[in-house]
Amino acid sequence: MRQQPSNQISRKGLTVWRLYGTIQSVIILAVAVGLGFLSYFFDWPIWIMIVVTVVVLLHAFLSIYLFPKIRWQRWRYEVREAEIELQHGLFIVNRTLIPMVRVQHVDTAEGPILRKYGLASITISTAATNHSIPALVTEEADELRNRISTFARVAKDDV
Repeated sequence: MRQQPSNQISRKGLTVWRLYGTIQSVIILAVAVGLGFLSYFFDWPIWIMIVVTVVVLLHAFLSIYLFPKIRWQRWRYEVREAEIELQHGLFIVNRTLIPMVRVQHVDTAEGPILRKYGLASITISTAATNHSIPALVTEEADELRNRISTFARVAKDDV
């Protein structure tokens, strides 16, 4: 098997994913508090609130700490003249090779949270699917988009 791709996404991506996990956890906590009020008014057994509390705490730990860390460690990419190699996954590590001749266009995107941290994501479109590289420093994302576009044009000219 080939060696894993050499480039890793920005460490700020870990912070952004943890922020996303925090936002999700706050929403789930709000739902749990709502269930707490319902249990008070409808006199539900205490074990229901214990289970809800454990689920909320477990979700918070997984989505704020553990999953972003594993995801950041596994996300790798490499752009070569003839192909783009991506590696990502949480439980199952996926490795994808995208031939440059298949690349139709490349986009960069940055939402408000990514922009705050100076990050952007790249989406590589082929005829069949879209692939993305998340959480790159904005300048690196722009440079990578231009480089992929150039390689794709050269690859199509050679065919």
